[in-house]
Amino acid sequence: MRITPIALGDPPLLNAAGLHAPYCLRTVVELLTDDGLTGLAEVPGSAAINTKLEAAREIVVGRDPLNWHALRSVVRAHFGREAAAARGDKPWDQRALVQVESALDVACLDLAGRAFNVPVATLLGGIVRERVPYSAYLFYKYEGAGGDWCFGLDPNARGWAAARQQPALDPAGIVAQAHAMVKEFGFQSIKLKGGCFEPAEEVAAIKALREAFGPDVPLRFDPNALWSVETSIKWGLKIEGVLEYLEDPCRGQESMAACRRALKTPLATNMCTTSFDDLPGSVRSGSEDIILTDHHFWGGLRASMELAAHCRTFDRGVSMHSNNHAGISLAAMTHLGAAMPNLTYALDTHYPWQWEEIIVGGRVKFEGGCVTLPKGPGLGVELDRAALARAHENFRRCALTERNDEVEMQKKVPGWKFAATRW
Repeated sequence: MRITPIALGDPPLLNAAGLHAPYCLRTVVELLTDDGLTGLAEVPGSAAINTKLEAAREIVVGRDPLNWHALRSVVRAHFGREAAAARGDKPWDQRALVQVESALDVACLDLAGRAFNVPVATLLGGIVRERVPYSAYLFYKYEGAGGDWCFGLDPNARGWAAARQQPALDPAGIVAQAHAMVKEFGFQSIKLKGGCFEPAEEVAAIKALREAFGPDVPLRFDPNALWSVETSIKWGLKIEGVLEYLEDPCRGQESMAACRRALKTPLATNMCTTSFDDLPGSVRSGSEDIILTDHHFWGGLRASMELAAHCRTFDRGVSMHSNNHAGISLAAMTHLGAAMPNLTYALDTHYPWQWEEIIVGGRVKFEGGCVTLPKGPGLGVELDRAALARAHENFRRCALTERNDEVEMQKKVPGWKFAATRW
């Protein structure tokens, strides 16, 4: 079991918790078998996650990668239970053990696919689509591209390369960013990450996007639970008929349920329903219409398929949340999207915001906003060892041990503090 922490350049993107640091952290996990196969996985990186992955090595090595339920049971017995509340209030999930499960699940599936010469999507139940749709993911951002030296991006760059560097702090900047991203990647739907400015400002950006792209391009908006129930209803009513869905306007299942009763716009969540322990409350309260899975935080690809089955049973839509990721995670997401019969909406992805890659062949291509299922067995990707070494050296040099957008934001706005509810 090899564990390699890496850091990838990340632009100064704004969100409810502050500002992205110049690097995002990921961790690559490799499981090697005694017959020469290697299974890959990638998860968000932090000192806590890496420590638990290292601690898992002694109970993972020697196990049968095909006997997933036994391996997961041993991991849970070793580490104990991780409560759903450990997710925390920040926009990203702060649990660690669930990511250990995710890494092992994905790497074992990659091994099985390689052993039997079939794609991971086949092992998840079969391929229902070869081309998996993704959505453009817009951010308010400061000027700059991240990394040590903007990673050599051309100061005279045009199109998306320029948009990645330029600031976008108002509706006009967001619309320009959207045009550049859609032109470059062909996305057919658009999401705006909110929770950064007053609701009136962000609602104005949504309306500007609707005017710019017309009624046929689905829009989604995510205030990251920074609004009160009253604010959510007030501003939600002003954009009814504009959005494909409104994601996590407020915090908690009961608050989301109150909004759901007051609004016609479908509500999606990646913050109030994020674990299997949360599902009974979701059903009782009717807190959302759509659950956004993320295999990193639901315990892997197989667990995400279980969630999709729950969504079929209880008439929920299903799609996928995203965080900063490289090609291994993008491949895993694409296999999951290829195999999920009831995938209702295009997947989220941060991928266009990064520019490095750690897999052979370099950056994954988007065509018409879709990623084609990788060819070859397992996940269909291989590690570029030289690129992995460079990304690991970035990790060593940047000296980051966890994500902390509040600290980075304070460099721009002294004294800035995260607030669980801001408006």
